[in-house]
Amino acid sequence: MTATELRPAPDDRTRTAPWEPVLRLVTGPTAMRRWAVAALAINVVIVVTGGLVRLTASGMGCPTWPRCSEDSFVTHPELGIHGAIEFGNRLLTFVLVVVVALTWITALRLRDKARLEVRGGRRRDVRWLAGGLLLGIPAQIVIGGISVLTHLNPWVVGLHFLVSMALVGLATGLVRVTWPARRTTVVQPLARVATRVTFVGMVVAVWLGTVVTGSGPHAGDLDAVRNGLDGGTLAHLHAAAVWVTMAATVVCLVFSRSLPVLLLLAVEVFQAVIGLTQYHLGVPVPLVALHLLGASLSVAAATNLLLALRRPLSALEARATA
Repeated sequence: MTATELRPAPDDRTRTAPWEPVLRLVTGPTAMRRWAVAALAINVVIVVTGGLVRLTASGMGCPTWPRCSEDSFVTHPELGIHGAIEFGNRLLTFVLVVVVALTWITALRLRDKARLEVRGGRRRDVRWLAGGLLLGIPAQIVIGGISVLTHLNPWVVGLHFLVSMALVGLATGLVRVTWPARRTTVVQPLARVATRVTFVGMVVAVWLGTVVTGSGPHAGDLDAVRNGLDGGTLAHLHAAAVWVTMAATVVCLVFSRSLPVLLLLAVEVFQAVIGLTQYHLGVPVPLVALHLLGASLSVAAATNLLLALRRPLSALEARATA
């Protein structure tokens, strides 16, 4: 008998298929929750890093798109530190793609055991939210490319930021529906109106913030054009939208002292303090970067509040959910 014949046959049960590690990542009772949080985190991170590209005047560090330069997809020493910063932010997009793609795959595989009799337990809400995040990535890549090709047109750059805020909102919604977060029933119609006013006010405040930025000094490149509007007047309009949003939040607090309301109010106070300070100090780069982080947290908190409060169920709805 040869040594080959003495060698034990491989046990098929111990073999690991090459795709099994990936399946473990997207399978399990907590996989969807983990990826939802990861998707929210990476979307917030890329907002801040994208802002740092603009704040360091590196917006044209890679002077073309989709290449970094006319003859290379990657940066090179001739492009200097600005090229490295801009290319680094482009590389971070690949991390975003991986995280969101795995989030979407997890959503497709998710089954709710309590609702197996309905569509096989598939969660349509989770799939739509994850799919929206995935579709947002090519949209952002195209808008980012257009911003480079138009030499950082402030309206295109502002649209780029607003789409990022929409993705932060979608990721927040995904976290809400995948984690066992309690919803607060609000009886008073005024409270429900205040919740909607708070969310709309936040949207308006963020949009006006992009217009203010388009008139300010941090253009992303020394030769980039500005929108030509009066920055002082725009800053006051932006501040007015913030105060209206905070007032509506206080009304929500009167009717519901829930954690989402308190969280939003805390974020709004933080953001207002940073905004006022940066305005009076001449918009220094560190405070502007912190303000960008605050904008992402504000949108996430406002979305969380919108989804956390609900109207009372009607008799028909109560019977359907009983």
